[in-house]
Amino acid sequence: MRAAPLDRLREICLALPGTAEKEIWGDPTFRVSNKIFAMYKIGDGRKSFWCKAPPGSQLVLVGADPETFFVGGNGWVGMRLDAAPDWGEVEKLVRRSYRLVAPKRLTELAR
Repeated sequence: MRAAPLDRLREICLALPGTAEKEIWGDPTFRVSNKIFAMYKIGDGRKSFWCKAPPGSQLVLVGADPETFFVGGNGWVGMRLDAAPDWGEVEKLVRRSYRLVAPKRLTELAR
């Protein structure tokens, strides 16, 4: 049996150094040094995850695959998880988001 999207996302996020899960706004968030780097959302009618993205990458991702990606607020990008996501891509995005918010000493451990 395949793991549920939240279980897969949780496994990816919590494998990174110094991370923790905390529910807020009714959804799980994943944090490092109490800063959110990923969150799972279902409240808008779709299973998705959101993560911090470097400037410009929102438009690149959404432009390349608007059925999978969508723009979030404040430099975040969303990815739908309800239609056979590419889990390698999810992990890549999670790791990049983590590096954007984690202290340098932890990002060096996550390589």
